[in-house]
Amino acid sequence: GYRWKELFRGADSAYLFGKKYTTQDSASRMRKYWGKDLYERRKKLMPFFWNTIAKNGQIYGNRDAANYVNVKNPYWFSYPGYNEMLTGYPDTLVNSNNYPPNPNVSVLEFINRQPGYQNQVATFTSWNAFNRILNEERCGFPVNAGYEDLNVRGMNATQKILNEQQHYLPKIFGPSERPDATTYFMAKEYLKQKHPKVLQLSFIDTDAFGHQGKYDYYLDAAHYNDAMIADLWKFLQNDPFYKDQTTLYIAVDHGRGDEATWRNHSASVPHSDEIWFAVMGPDTEARGEIRTPGQHYQNQHAKTMAAFLGYNFTSKFPIGDTITALLKPKSVEK
Repeated sequence: GYRWKELFRGADSAYLFGKKYTTQDSASRMRKYWGKDLYERRKKLMPFFWNTIAKNGQIYGNRDAANYVNVKNPYWFSYPGYNEMLTGYPDTLVNSNNYPPNPNVSVLEFINRQPGYQNQVATFTSWNAFNRILNEERCGFPVNAGYEDLNVRGMNATQKILNEQQHYLPKIFGPSERPDATTYFMAKEYLKQKHPKVLQLSFIDTDAFGHQGKYDYYLDAAHYNDAMIADLWKFLQNDPFYKDQTTLYIAVDHGRGDEATWRNHSASVPHSDEIWFAVMGPDTEARGEIRTPGQHYQNQHAKTMAAFLGYNFTSKFPIGDTITALLKPKSVEK
C-alpha cells in the first residue's frame, strides 16, 4: 500500500505542509523529509533504496518516466493483490480481504515442494490474513502472521521474549495487524536460527497509517521500513550462508489514491492499481532506476521469483511471464 509517488518523488507537499494529515509537529517532519528537489527528498525518505538498491539493483515503476507497473486483478486491494503477486493468477473469485483459505498454489508452496527446499521456506507478516492467503493448512511451511506466536522446534530465549512482548503492544491498527518492527525482528531472529533458503516478509504500517490519514506516520513507516530492509541486507551480507548468493525482491500489493483520496484504495479509487518493485542480488545486473518506457504487471512476480532459483513455476491457470531483465543469463531451468 505504499505509493510510487513517495518512492520516486519523496514526501508530497500537498499532505506534509499543513495539519490536515499530520498528527504531530509538522516542522520536524519537514526537516527530516523535505528537500530542494525530488532527488533529495526521496533519498532522505528512503536512503537504502536510493543509496544502495539504486546503485546495485533495479527499481521499476516511475510513471514520470513512463515506466509502468500495474496490478491485473480488478479489485485493487490487499488479498487479491497478494494472491496475484504470489500465485501469478489474478483470480477474480478472490474478491474480498475476508476470502477463505486460498485454493490457488503460491510460488512459495511450489518452492517448498522442490528438492533441497523442503522445510526451507518461511513467512512472517504483519497482517493475519496471510494464514488464508497462503493456505497455511495446506502449504507445508510456517506462516507467522498478525499477533500470532511463533511456535517452532528449538525456540531460543529471544524468540520467546518477542512472542511475549508483542502482546503488550497497543493494537493501534486493530487485532489483525501487528506493527512492522515486531514482525521484522521475529523474522530476523528466525533467519539467524533456522537459515531458511526462502523467506517472505510482509509489512503493513504504510498502508495502515495511510488509511488513518496520518501522513507524517505514513512517511515514518516508509522510512523505518527502508531502515529494516537495510538492516536485513546487512545481516544477509554478513552471514556466510547468505552472503553474495541471496536476492532481495521487494514488491507491493496495491497502490492508493491521489489528492483527496490518498487514504484509500479500491477499484473505485483512481491510481490504486499503480505499483512498483525493486530487486537486488548477485543474479541481477546493476541498472538502477529504470527510466525507459515499459510496462510490467503484478502477475509476473511469482514466475520471476521461481526463476531466480532456477525453477519454472507453472499453474493450471494463465499466469504472468518471467521478467527476464531482472535475471542475468543462466543455465537451463530445472
